Amino acid sequence: MDLSFSKEDEKFRREVRAWLRRHLPRRNDALEGGEDLSYDSPERISAAKAWQRTVHDAGYVAIGWPKEFGGQEASIERQSILNEEMVLHRAPGLIGHLGLRMLGPTLIQCGTEAQRRRFLPKILTADELWCQGYSEPGSGSDLASLKTRAELDGDSFVVNGQKVWTSTAQYADWMFCLVRTDPEAPKHRGISYLLIDMKSPGIEVRPLVQMTGRAGFNEVFFTDVRVPRENLVGELHGGWTVANSTLAFERNMLASTTRTQQLMDDLLGLARRRTRNGSKVTRCPATRQKLADLVIRVEAMRYHSLQQLSDEIQGRRGGVSASINKLVTTELNHDICAAALDILGDYGPLMGRTPHAEDRGTWPKDWMFTLGMIIGGGTSQIQKNIISERALGLPRGA
Repeated sequence: MDLSFSKEDEKFRREVRAWLRRHLPRRNDALEGGEDLSYDSPERISAAKAWQRTVHDAGYVAIGWPKEFGGQEASIERQSILNEEMVLHRAPGLIGHLGLRMLGPTLIQCGTEAQRRRFLPKILTADELWCQGYSEPGSGSDLASLKTRAELDGDSFVVNGQKVWTSTAQYADWMFCLVRTDPEAPKHRGISYLLIDMKSPGIEVRPLVQMTGRAGFNEVFFTDVRVPRENLVGELHGGWTVANSTLAFERNMLASTTRTQQLMDDLLGLARRRTRNGSKVTRCPATRQKLADLVIRVEAMRYHSLQQLSDEIQGRRGGVSASINKLVTTELNHDICAAALDILGDYGPLMGRTPHAEDRGTWPKDWMFTLGMIIGGGTSQIQKNIISERALGLPRGA
């Protein structure tokens, strides 16, 4: 396998690095916190929107999208280079990532021309932010059992029900939402995919404070919310097909192998700095074994991602690669954070600007947040079922 990029692609990498050196904002509180989806103040939201517009003005937002929709039709190689450099330079995340990486590609693939013209430009510039209305109190991993109803009344749907674990709903302008439009159909049928204006009468958002202390998730209640029929994506009752497209984009979004490598580098730096009982932590055989095991897993993950990149370049279908990426990276991120807490010992629970907190107290927060990512986007158990049934041909569980 040739793991090198072309001269033209390496030139593009140098251009991205030069742009980041000129435009990367200084680290500040307003731009921190986006990783756990909790832009919890107007200042954070304003700063994050400004950063996305800066990246958009440079032509680096959604560069893989078709040119007619505001992208550059960039190759997979260049998309990977851009993502990698953004992570390596610790650039702030894009506040509109749910629209950019999930809804936008879904509309390009499944939406109408009118929907693309209406929504895609404002997704790119962060003028409109999106949230995802999938999970419900009784419909998490078994998403097809959702009960939120949408009944046609003339040219509108009337929506009633509840969503939960809705990331970014507290500041989103719009929601892409799954609703049941035919309660008599089998559960995977009779579901439709709607775009809902979050300012519509009858919507109530209740933030849920996570164990990190921030409110990245929410409950959303719908009471006789009217949604124009023109906001239906795909066929009526055909939302499950559209939803599967979005979920594939989501699982790839969660699988940032470069960010996992960066987290591993941070762990190794922590281990080199810490002492225990007057001796360097790295001199402990048990700690060295644990670190070696994690390094091996990170390297295996990296080579798998390169193999997947090669497959995509050659036009080979990824199959269950999205599920493998999601399973491996989310569990590995959590295990890396757990190793950091073990190295920190009694200082591990210290967060924020507390005296004696290492690395600004990010390790306990990251440990808690990465646990949630194992659940979000389809739990690890669901990913294992997908891999076992679709890739290995094992029988479905009873």
